[in-house]
Amino acid sequence: MRPSPFSLQGKRALVTGCRRGIGLAMADALAQAGADIVGVSAQLEPDGSDVEKRVREAGVSFAGHQVDFADRAAVQRFAENVERDHGPVDILVNNAGTIARHPAAEYPDDVWDHVIEVDLNSQFFLTREIGRRMVERGRGKIIFTASLLSFQGGINVSAYTAAKSAVAGLTKALANEWAASGVTVNALAPGYIATDNTQALQDDTRRSADILSRIPAGRWGRPEDLAGAAVFLASPASDYVNGVVLPVDGGWMGR
Repeated sequence: MRPSPFSLQGKRALVTGCRRGIGLAMADALAQAGADIVGVSAQLEPDGSDVEKRVREAGVSFAGHQVDFADRAAVQRFAENVERDHGPVDILVNNAGTIARHPAAEYPDDVWDHVIEVDLNSQFFLTREIGRRMVERGRGKIIFTASLLSFQGGINVSAYTAAKSAVAGLTKALANEWAASGVTVNALAPGYIATDNTQALQDDTRRSADILSRIPAGRWGRPEDLAGAAVFLASPASDYVNGVVLPVDGGWMGR
């Protein structure tokens, strides 16, 4: 019997922002598909985290790291040492991110810099280091977490929109450079998912109702809704898929 094209058996996946929400769901899904997980988050517990428990329950290994993605030097150190400590990274999931809501005319400089550093700069620096080694080996899977705001403008989230729009462009640029070397670079664009990042919208009765009325699926998304798409983009099943920003949005973009 031929192996499943969706199997990740024997692969190692590095998942950033894995402590909760979408990152936790993706790490869990990749582990269920057979990948060992190196998990990274700014506040990841040294032992006993939810992500560690889920990954180990899947029968694969887990190694956790606490890295502040607003600290460029820390990201660089981690990127330089991760393969020395754990072996080659086959799958890189760039999911770490943050959001801050302010009217554009009042957006603080320091908040802008923080969001751009976490949501864009750190993504590039980590991908540059890991991606270089993937290119040398002639294989690899890179998945960014983009956003519906990679396509749209949003309200009161100018830094986040700028970063996520850039992530969509970066996905395509890296795919152009690395596809011929056997490295696929794609992104998932989650719709309105019920996580901590969207709690302010969920708590706003009028805004939440407006959002829900536009989602053809008739509900907010759940982190687990990203699981299948993440496994697909991480697996051999997507070997000829490159430079794609895939919405997982309950039909929002098609409305």
